[in-house]
Parts: sequence; structure tokens; C-alpha cells
Amino acid sequence: MQTYKNWRLETDNDGILWVYFDKQDASVNTLNPETMEEFSSIVDSLANDTQHKGVIIASGKKNGFIAGADISQFNKFKDVADATAMLRKGQDIFEKLENLKMPTVAMIEGFCVGGGLELVLPCRYRVVEDGPKTRLGLPEVTLGIHPGWGGTVRLPRLIGALNGMDLVLSGRTVSGKAAAKMGFVDAAVPKRHLVRAAKQYILSKPARHKASWFQELTNSKFARKFLAKMMRKKLRAKINPAHYPAPFQALDNWEEFGVDGEMPYEQEARTCGKLFFSETSRNLVRCFFLQERLKGLAKESQFSPKHIHVVGAGTMGGDIAAWCALKGMTVTLQDREPKLIAPAIKRAYNLFKEKLKEPHLIQQAMDRLMPDVSGQGIARADVIIEAIYEDLAAKQALFKSVESKAKPTAILATNTSSIPLDDINSVLDRPERLVGIHFFNPVAKMQLVEVVKGDRTADDVAAKALSFTRKIDRLPLPVKSSPGFLVNRILMPYLLEAVNMLDEGIPAPVIDKAMVEFGMPMGPIALGDAVGLDVCLSVAKYLGKYLNIPVPQRLITMVEQGKLGRKSGEGFYKYKNGKQIKPDDVSTDKSLEDISDRLVLRMLDEAFACLREGVVADGDLLDAGMIYGTGFAPFRGGPIHYAKTKGIHDLYQQYTRQKQLRGEKVDETRTWEMLMETN
Repeated sequence: MQTYKNWRLETDNDGILWVYFDKQDASVNTLNPETMEEFSSIVDSLANDTQHKGVIIASGKKNGFIAGADISQFNKFKDVADATAMLRKGQDIFEKLENLKMPTVAMIEGFCVGGGLELVLPCRYRVVEDGPKTRLGLPEVTLGIHPGWGGTVRLPRLIGALNGMDLVLSGRTVSGKAAAKMGFVDAAVPKRHLVRAAKQYILSKPARHKASWFQELTNSKFARKFLAKMMRKKLRAKINPAHYPAPFQALDNWEEFGVDGEMPYEQEARTCGKLFFSETSRNLVRCFFLQERLKGLAKESQFSPKHIHVVGAGTMGGDIAAWCALKGMTVTLQDREPKLIAPAIKRAYNLFKEKLKEPHLIQQAMDRLMPDVSGQGIARADVIIEAIYEDLAAKQALFKSVESKAKPTAILATNTSSIPLDDINSVLDRPERLVGIHFFNPVAKMQLVEVVKGDRTADDVAAKALSFTRKIDRLPLPVKSSPGFLVNRILMPYLLEAVNMLDEGIPAPVIDKAMVEFGMPMGPIALGDAVGLDVCLSVAKYLGKYLNIPVPQRLITMVEQGKLGRKSGEGFYKYKNGKQIKPDDVSTDKSLEDISDRLVLRMLDEAFACLREGVVADGDLLDAGMIYGTGFAPFRGGPIHYAKTKGIHDLYQQYTRQKQLRGEKVDETRTWEMLMETN
């Protein structure tokens, strides 16, 4: 039997051939030209195999099945023709797999996404482990492309267009149970039954899954016209085709060519090949590697915290505690009275119910989260997180008390959003123990966590904080302790500039529309209402002292009137049951592009100031922080990358002209080009 570098072949006592994917010198299986070439050779040998009863494809790794294609290959294509040829070659390999006469089973543990799912769809059967780490899907659209090895054809053909195209267009992944319910997995079983189930499909050879008559109907030409219109409308409500063309292209392909014959495959490869060279794909691939860099920051640390103690059961503290418990840690949550902790426990239950689904898993998570009014958990905790209100004296008093009770190896962390650590730690006997671990609201959705290092913070404490952040599946961003850190430092001037534009007579809906069309998830006025205008005012006053930014009187007046945004029912907009009441149609003589240019340039000016002051180590980390901390248009690659793409000199000249036209003084010390020459 031939041997391969990345695949291992074994025959068991039942005459079944096991093909293990075990990519050489890699912790995770990904598909690249070499692994695909070897797999093609294996499939060719199986076409004439009469010795085996069937073949089971499995992973030789402890960590997942296949994580898709090797994304580092995306930038190595010479041109569109080269990319298209690679895709057609992959399609041919999978077609050979689909046409094998012997039964084939994919035995899946853990993640099976992208090209990995496209590899298993041609198999006759698919069996998955029914565990929390098993996720299946086609997330290619998150990289600015669509599936190119047959996924846009086989999946809707197998389970109908409603579920199949939804997975293609959204890029979302589903659990093993959900995949079995949809029909693209034949069985989802506990790990102890997985091997037996896979072998049983080979030995008993049941009929392969086929779409129902209704699912087949959804792929008919008549149905495609109707369904595509509906799907396109739903897509446009979420994303702009000019920003994210890939899902719209996949939808166009399906509407025109369907799922039968050779033409759908040819068109899939052709359009995917072009998308590799789109600016959106290039920038989304950049975002992927920025994310990988953040994930890798804590790899060297051996810190493995088990017990977390959170002080402050408000929205932030309670949700931090719930998230840590969800991720398997023992958590004690402290506040002055039980009634202050009760709402946090209720929110935690709702989070567990949404994420875990299974009653026994929900109960286990609830058991890990314990109310602790007296603070007994402090002495046992590995990480102690303060999440009380933004007041320096209160935080100092709390940490002075906590320090005397905590074990020497525990790290002390503050969730402050703006107060410098060296102001807080000045009262501690060991100020080097204090680090900032700054979460963003809502905790369960925002991936970024700023890990803040003060001048006195010990290096090993900062490293432990990075490690803890990764242990709870969040992206750590190391930042220097300075007013506002990174995200709030850049975001606040941007929000205040938007309020100034309101005072100039530009309507709020127009300002917000301009930034949504730029690519932000929501406009700055709506964002201010969502955060809370009282919170915005507090941060603005604090940062204004350091950054010399005047606070707009309108913001002060609104807070004094109790107009705090969504939570009070009225801010810049009015709300009913937490939902914005659609404002009246408005117009302005300002173009949307002029509005977005002004706001983005204000953001860029503060971003370059952060680089100049060393708030983060480099422009890539700044871009990562703004993408994952604020939702800065990912398809643009981050603010610094955007500035480089558009031309830093031209943008700076545009910014200075805007300020001069408004009668504002230009600060020559903030020149962007000088900074970038040395960065």
C-alpha cells in the first residue's frame, strides 16, 4: 500500500479502509495543493479497489476534522485563470470521490468547514460526533469568496435551497444535531458510538440521503426565480453588495444555473476565481490573519485559571461572570446585596439557554456561577476582575481591600474603560499585580478585549491576562495604559464630531446613513444611543481633559434632561420597547460621502495619534482593535490600512482643508506622513 506525507491508510479487521487526514507539520488539517494532490491519488486507487468493503475518511488530528482550505494560499494565485484552474481541479477530485462504487463514509469529529465540508459532501454517508465542538458549514463568504469546490451546488441539491443556500449565503456554522436534522449529515452520535456508527454504514449500505420532493422543487427554475428575489432582499437588508459581493454572486449563480449538470460547477469556479482578486477578499483575508495574530499572543503562557471572581454585578460585571461560566470556569460574583446579583443570574441563564440548548449543559453552567455577597471567592480565585462604576477612589478602595485577601499568585484586573492603571494601583503594596482586562458591551457578542499594561504592571501578569482572555475565547489586544486606551480613545472624538454635525444642522438619520454606507455596522448617532448618552458624556468629559476636546453642549443638556438613549426611551432618537421608532424622512445639501469622509478622517487623526504615542505596538494591531472592537468596516481592512490604500498624504491634506474651512486650527504636530515614514 502506497504511503503519503499527509494521509495515512489502514485496513481494519472488517476489511474497511480507513483514510486518516494528518497534515504534516501542522496542528490543524487544512487543504492545499499538496494535500489535494495526494488525496486525488488515493481516490484514483480506490476506483479499482476490490479488496475493501468501503472507505472511512477520518482525521488523524486531535483538534477537529478539516478547517477548510489553507488561507495562506489565497495570495499565491498568479491570476484569475490560475485560481479558476485550481478550483476546477478540486471539483474534479471530489467528483471522482462521488462516483466511487464502494461506499464512502466521512467520520467527523470537531470542526468541518469550508473545503472540509466540500470534501465530505461527495461521500455517500456522513457521521458526526454529537459534541459541542462539532461545527459544520461553508464560511467562505466571511473571506470575500464563495465555496468553489462544489459546495454551492451539492449542499442545496442535497437538502433543498432554503437551508442549503442559507448556509452558503450566511457563512454560519451549525451543530452536528442541526446538520442531521437538515439532512446533510446521516447520523449525529456520542463520541463512544462514532466508530461503530461509521462502520455500520459501510457494512449495511443503506440508501444514501436524497432531497425530498419539496426540497427538489425549491431548486427548480420556477422556484429559483421566486426564492432568489426573496433571498436577495434579505441579504440586502444586512449587507451592501458593493461591499460584500460574494454571497450575491453565489445567489446569482444558483438562480441562473441551478444545481444540475456541469454548468453550475463551471460557473462556481469561474466566479469564485474572480472573487479571490477582489479588494473585499484581500482585506477580509487580511482580517483573518489579524485575528490569528491576536489569538497567537498568549501561546507561550502556561497560565490556566480555573476560578474567576468578579466584583460588580451590573451589566458589564454580570455578563463577564456569565461568559466565564459559559466557557467552563468556576465563577463567584460579588455585589453589596443579593438583589443586585439576581438580575445578572437571570441574564446568565438566558445566555446559557441560547448557547448551550441542552438542559443538563445549562444546569452545569448555572452550577459554575455562584452569587457571593461576602466575597469568599476572592481567596480562591486565580483572576479577580473589578467591574464597578468609573470612580478612581472607589476602585482604589476596592483593590486595597482585595489585595490583602487574594492569594499571591492571583492577578488583579480592572475593567475600567478609561482610567489609567497607574492611578488605580498607586494604593497597592504590589502595584505590579494590577492589569486592565477591558471588555466591551455586549460581552457575549464583542470579541475584542483590551489587555492594558500600566508602567508598573509586571510582564508575567500581562502575559497571564492575555492567556486568560484566550481561555474564554476572546481576542486580546495589548494596549498601553493611557486615557481611553485604544478603542474609546479613537471612538469618542468620532462620536463627538457626529454630535457637532448635528449642531450644524445635519440630520441624525443622514449622518448614520453615511457611515452605514461607508461600511460601519451602525451610524455614530445610533451608536451613542445604544451605548448610553450618560456613559458617552462621562467618557467624553474624562477624555476631553487629556485630549483637549470640548464636550458638545447638546450632549450635556440631553443627559441633564434624562434623555440617555435607548435605555431611557429617548436620546437622539425615540424608542419603543427598546426598538428605534423610525424617524421622519429628512434631507440635507451635504453629500453622504462628504459626511463619511469628515467622520472617518477624524477617526484616522486620532488613530495616528495613538500610533505616535505607542498605545499599541503597530498599525496592524490598531486595525485589529478597531475591526473587532468597533466593527470598523472589515472589507476595508482597518483604518490604518484604509489610509495607506487611499493615500496617507492625500487624506491628510483633505483633513487639514476641512478643518481650515470650518475655521479650526490645524495641529502640525499630528502630521500623519511623518509618523508613517518612521513606522
